[in-house]
Amino acid sequence: MAPGLAAVALAAVLGTAIPAAWAIEPFTVRDIRVEGLQRIEPGTIFASLPFRVGDTYNDERGSAAIRALFDLGLFKDVRIDVSGNVLVVIIEERPTIADVDFVGTKEFDKAALQKALREVGLADGRPYDKALADRAEQELKRQYISRSLYNAQVVTTVTPIERNRVNLTFTVTEGDAARIREVHIVGNKAFSEGTLLDLFDQDSGG
Repeated sequence: MAPGLAAVALAAVLGTAIPAAWAIEPFTVRDIRVEGLQRIEPGTIFASLPFRVGDTYNDERGSAAIRALFDLGLFKDVRIDVSGNVLVVIIEERPTIADVDFVGTKEFDKAALQKALREVGLADGRPYDKALADRAEQELKRQYISRSLYNAQVVTTVTPIERNRVNLTFTVTEGDAARIREVHIVGNKAFSEGTLLDLFDQDSGG
């Protein structure tokens, strides 16, 4: 990679200015090439670039291009190299989720859990993102808490498979539902304790 472009990549990630000693001289782009694509269409890359063939390329535009590509959420790594007046966009795609499965789930139907995960952005065919997987874990725990299963544990397993894909397995230990053992009423003067306890029984179906 040319020194100027190394600085462009670093500045895009860190949000810092590029030292003048590292800056490259602006030039007219003769061609743009993309390397590293597996499933994503080249058009997705070109549509996100803030320059075209014939435009003037400089460090500022390079930084903007890298930020725009990272913002798509599709790539683990993005950099730009220069060969003569040709720009080479080198990307590394995030793995794609091939399958989402659940083990140990008795309280919920799997379809309901898959729907809950889709709402946080995790589903078959989507790019795998560890942050989203962590959010999915928390969402599953929230679903169990809503059923009074406060001790439910969720463990996520990521299994790489062919063609840069992964399978996700959420293994759940549901535990026992919380039960009310005793009810103590404090400060009541208007009603008898038996009357209030009867109301609790009615609410719980007891």
